[in-house]
Amino acid sequence: MKKIVYYFFQGILLTAPLGITIYIIYYSFTFIDNLLKGILLDYFGIDIPGLGLLIIILILILIGLIGQSIIGKPFINLFNRLIHKVPLLKVIYSALNDLFSAFVGKEKKFNNPVLVMVDPNSKMERLGFLTEKDLKRLNETDKVAVYFPFSYSFAGELYIVPSNQVKSVDINPAEVMKFIISAGVSGWDINQTTNKKSLNK
Repeated sequence: MKKIVYYFFQGILLTAPLGITIYIIYYSFTFIDNLLKGILLDYFGIDIPGLGLLIIILILILIGLIGQSIIGKPFINLFNRLIHKVPLLKVIYSALNDLFSAFVGKEKKFNNPVLVMVDPNSKMERLGFLTEKDLKRLNETDKVAVYFPFSYSFAGELYIVPSNQVKSVDINPAEVMKFIISAGVSGWDINQTTNKKSLNK
């Protein structure tokens, strides 16, 4: 009986991650595809699975292309000025814009993984991402901003820590993020190495 229970949980362990991943991909695909599916069916009589998703991708590519062109930039600047005149919209839009820019913008913020000494007495350290070195506006010349993601969550906390307690980590940022979010159970790629030099060196 114990072996049956053991094999049962092993089956869950092997199939659950794959099943959840497939479900998320399927749900995302269906949700995005359905955004335009009704319009295409009602007005054009077209019902091709995936066509709505393809059109949305092409529209986003077109918007990105226009946004980076000379024609689109004045409109973007005008839109930003209008948004910044409304206090509540300014806070929400700016926060979301900075968040997305940190992941996919030209100046990515989560590409500098670091190891921070959070308790010198016990030598306890914590993995995070260096997001800002210049904190002169906070009157802090020897501190940096480090973001610490939570395990099994997409939330996190921002700490202001002394720069001499922060060490750069020579590991792929995506690998570090996966390691943190999985609470360390994902392990490391054996080909990855760490560089524990202080930022001041």
